[in-house]
Amino acid sequence: MGRYDQPSRRPAVVAGASSGIGAETARALAAAGFPVALGARRVEQCEELAAAIRAEGGEAVAHRLDVTDSASVRDFAAKAAADLGDVEVVISNAALIGPGSLLDTEEERLRSELDVNLLGPHRLVRELVPAMVERHRGDIVFVSSDVAVRPRPLMGGYSASKAGLEGLVGSLQMELEGTGVRASVVRPGPTWSEMGMDWDPDAAAAVLNEWVKWGHARHSHFLKARAIADAITTIVAAPRGVHISPVDVNPEAPVEEQ
Repeated sequence: MGRYDQPSRRPAVVAGASSGIGAETARALAAAGFPVALGARRVEQCEELAAAIRAEGGEAVAHRLDVTDSASVRDFAAKAAADLGDVEVVISNAALIGPGSLLDTEEERLRSELDVNLLGPHRLVRELVPAMVERHRGDIVFVSSDVAVRPRPLMGGYSASKAGLEGLVGSLQMELEGTGVRASVVRPGPTWSEMGMDWDPDAAAAVLNEWVKWGHARHSHFLKARAIADAITTIVAAPRGVHISPVDVNPEAPVEEQ
């Protein structure tokens, strides 16, 4: 293998793979030839998706993963490696979000968001990246959000956790300099997914109204999760020696009729 070549086989793990961006990323990576291990607390959905990927000719396995539990992360990583081989690619996508004023947000809910969105990625780093450093290659991609650079009202916990995540990744990138391991950030704009689908309708309406008030919603178009998945696939498929980060992915306004 040449200095800038990637191995022919690059097993990938996707955290938060049961729906939305994670599920589409697993599909996109498998279609591009990456063996994939799908992880989420809703392991039944991951197993169904893995079966669908195999039916389409890809290589996929599924195991339960709770990024708030170090033992679960350790068990998932071991099972993924046993099934597919040394992990070359990690997609940190698991996330938690809830609407509401910070004045009304209970400490426990804020703690839960920070645990999933900030400490969860660190657990993945601790468990999976050291072996990458030993092999002098690998990719870890963190799915962030546009709220990291422009906080949104009634989403204080999510905004804070994603800003913290990008601070963590910035430090990690400097620490990994010269190791051959790439840490990258993908920053989606508004995207259709199951996140937020369980919100109370009145709470969701309040959030959207605040977005409009503060200029966060220039138009009504949202991204499809596949757009983020394609960006992630492009990042990890780049030749060695090429580091793509950060990547902002936003919905384009509809073309105006003349």
